[in-house]
Amino acid sequence: MHQEELLIKKRAGLAALAVLGATALALAGCSSNSGGSGSGSSSSSGSTNAAGIVTTNGSEPQNPLIPSNSTETGGGKIINAMFEGLISYDAKGKPVNEIAKSITTDDSKTYDIKLNTNFTFTNGEKITAESFTKAWNWAAQFSNAQGASYFFENIQGYNADADSELTGLKVKSDDEFTVTLNSAQSDFPLSLGYSAFMPLPSDFYKDTKAFGENPIGNGPYKFASSSAWTHNQSIKLVTNKDYEGKRKPKNGGLTITFYTSQDTAYADVQGGNLDVLDAIPDSAFQTYKSDFPDSNVNQAAAIFQGIYLPYYLDHWKGEEGQLRREAVSMAINRKQITDKIFDGTRTPAKDFTSPVISGWNGDLKGSDVLEYNKSEAKKLWAEADKISPYNDTLTISYNADGGHEAWVTAVTNSISSTLGIKAQGNAIPTFQEALDIQKNDKLTGGSRTGWQADYPSLYNFLGPTMGKGSSSNYARYDSAEYNKLLAEGRSASSVEEGNKIFDQAQELLFKDLPEIPLWYSNVTGVWSADNVSNVKFGWDSVPLYYDIEVKK
Repeated sequence: MHQEELLIKKRAGLAALAVLGATALALAGCSSNSGGSGSGSSSSSGSTNAAGIVTTNGSEPQNPLIPSNSTETGGGKIINAMFEGLISYDAKGKPVNEIAKSITTDDSKTYDIKLNTNFTFTNGEKITAESFTKAWNWAAQFSNAQGASYFFENIQGYNADADSELTGLKVKSDDEFTVTLNSAQSDFPLSLGYSAFMPLPSDFYKDTKAFGENPIGNGPYKFASSSAWTHNQSIKLVTNKDYEGKRKPKNGGLTITFYTSQDTAYADVQGGNLDVLDAIPDSAFQTYKSDFPDSNVNQAAAIFQGIYLPYYLDHWKGEEGQLRREAVSMAINRKQITDKIFDGTRTPAKDFTSPVISGWNGDLKGSDVLEYNKSEAKKLWAEADKISPYNDTLTISYNADGGHEAWVTAVTNSISSTLGIKAQGNAIPTFQEALDIQKNDKLTGGSRTGWQADYPSLYNFLGPTMGKGSSSNYARYDSAEYNKLLAEGRSASSVEEGNKIFDQAQELLFKDLPEIPLWYSNVTGVWSADNVSNVKFGWDSVPLYYDIEVKK
């Protein structure tokens, strides 16, 4: 889902989704660039547990709350609570049928989707096949400038540069539609739980701006009132009593507070004024387990973190840029930093994805560029200086509301001491401001980056962040060979075959280094055992809010 604030999104079971011949694709059980660690831009949460309400942390959404334009974790967390799609994902990333009754295919290119008939929007409108096809068509239009429009690029009729009807969408009845792709895509059904594919009510098209401020959803939760969103402070949600999906809430709603400081949020949990915190400040890494002995989590999640140097900057393109990228990567002592700064809550990266994704390969050719190698780093930097001397201070920008200062300082210190250059962090007040700078190509140095998977697929890490034209490709990487491998991997005969091609794509990335991988993040969280129980975290690091019970 998402450019992450805390870092960045998803996981498991791709093998189970490979389509064989004319067999039906049964999605389990009959039944998403990231910023800070979940902090945003206000202060403390205040009272807790009113009317069974769960209080938690979040961040101010980057955009109005339209599913196809919520491509960061602040908005994504809220959209996921308010909307339900054809499928959802369980705690381990396994797809679960929701509005979809069945998704079948003969060739991984044309999919027939039949709907359950008991779902409605919170305004009472019945969800039909057109609720999906019209929403997807709208989101795919160039003039609507939706951040997740590229999710529709493989549907017939999509045009990235002009408004064009998705001719691959055909409504057969109120309860059935078909999707025809340009090329076979074996993991297409797995992507359908992502927010871009959510249905929309007819009211949306009457006033999209007003809808974004007060959305009408169909998920487990809905706005508590028309003024539930206090910008830069909080959003208040209540349970949707008419929700018929698998994520039936065991509480009365959610209040999501946007914090300017993770330390403030942590103190609020300690004081009983915040129920659930899904990110631990680095100041508490050594104490959170003793502070919350029976209410803490430290588990793997589909989250990747790195840094990048955009190609539009001098010194970071062509042969010189390639030498400098390799030098910087080898100048970072990842093991030392993860041990000392993160106290076992991060693992040095071996690729550009996440080890919780099915098909992950930790032994790719070229990955030795991620190993600390002082002599080689200095040699490469000196070779680059022969092309064009580097007299600048190397800066790494980060959002100050995300708990990144300590590790950015450690990374820049490692680069500085290894290469003998000036390197330092550049704090930007909020995640929202940091994203705006990246989106508008206004960086003057490097930046932290992170990705929290939208759905459990290797492609979801590689396409949105480094594919040509993708909304989160802030480095502006453009490699014809890489884009060709991405396309071949997506159209492979099975997910497993596609993963082999994605491995080749990653081996190319180790040469080009449009992003420099640092580490994989665990989700580390705590909760108030006096206030709530049954707290669990999903494969994507997000708490399963609907399962949380408020103590009376």
